[in-house]
This record gives sequence, structure tokens and C-alpha cells, in this order.
Amino acid sequence: MASDKMTLTLEKRMISGKKVKTLRQDSIVPGVVYGFGFEPISVQAPLVPLQKLVKEAGKHHPVSLNIDGVKKTAMIKELSIDPVKHLLRHIAFHAVQQNEKVTADIPVVLEGLGESPAERAGLVILTTVESLQVKALPGDLPEALVVSVAMLEEAGQHLTVADVTVPEGVELDGDPEQVLASVYEPSALQAANEAAGGDAEVAETEADADEASSEEDKSAKK
Repeated sequence: MASDKMTLTLEKRMISGKKVKTLRQDSIVPGVVYGFGFEPISVQAPLVPLQKLVKEAGKHHPVSLNIDGVKKTAMIKELSIDPVKHLLRHIAFHAVQQNEKVTADIPVVLEGLGESPAERAGLVILTTVESLQVKALPGDLPEALVVSVAMLEEAGQHLTVADVTVPEGVELDGDPEQVLASVYEPSALQAANEAAGGDAEVAETEADADEASSEEDKSAKK
């Protein structure tokens, strides 16, 4: 289960629109807190502690917010990241009730990866799903969904949603037969990668040919 809620102090934000640029210049991140029963609250917080919180909490850990003395439990719902500087530009929190279940995407962790019988035999395990959606009370949300790779021995074997260890009080959404990880022969992976590369080259060649043909048509019409 999730550990004690992480805490964050926020200030109410009076600046909006294009003026928030001045906040970012001072390493202050604008944000909003919304939820049932109250009007959205415009907030702000210093960049460094906020980015640390985002890294630790993700979108699956409840956070205790202190907004000018008013406390709310919330989940991080939306993040806006600067594509060049890779710094947080905006954050949205969704306030939740401790006695009401919430939906969250929880990371999937392969337990024993690197030590499975399959890997000791020279095979490769590839993960196909990084997270799964669950429903639970905020305090019951797990840090991760764990599935053991100890049963994987041969190429072609899979781990599915049905193999996940689900903590008490947590409802796991999704198809039980959905594949989470698979075992491959290294040679088969190499062949698949080479085939994919060949397909990409063919597609690029065809695109170039289409472009050349289009240019020829344009020249003919002149």
C-alpha cells in the first residue's frame, strides 16, 4: 500500500494568462486544484520542491496539499513540461475524498528480473505494459503492481494481468489475458528488428518515390 501521504505547501495564485510567464522566470510553477464541491483554485509553488514531489508521487500517490492553511488530499492529474528545458511548466491536482475510491495508473514491476530461469538460459524478457489502471481508496493505492518472473523458463512464455499480485482493497481493471511481458530468443529479436528496419526503409523509399512523382507532375503542368 502507499505510504503516508507526501505533503506540499501551495500559495493561491493571483496572476493568470500570459502574465504567468513572470512566475516561471522566478522559478515558480503555476497550477490548479480542482474537485467536487468547490471552485477550482489557482495555485503556485517553487519549481524545485514541486519537481521533486512529481518524481516521487507520480500520478498514483496521494498528496496532502496545504493551500494557505486549507488542507486537501489530491492526486496529480496533468503535467505540462517544457519540451526544450524539460522543466515543469504547469500542474493540475484533483482533490479526492479519503472514503471514496479513485482510479489511478500504477506502475508494473517485474520481480526478479535478471535472475529468472529464462534469462539464466540466455533468453530475453521484454516488457509490453508499463502500468495498469486500478481502483481503490486513496490510502490503499499501491506503490507498484508486482509480478514475479520466476516462472519464466522458455521462449514463448508470457506473463499476463492474471499473474499480478493484487493487494487487498484494490480492484484491477483490464483483460486478465493481457500480456505484460514475453520471453524471446535473442536471435528472434534480432531478426524482428532487422525486418522492422527493412520495412522502415521500404516505407521511406516509397515516400521518396511518391514525392518525386509529385514533383514531376508539377513540372509537367508548368
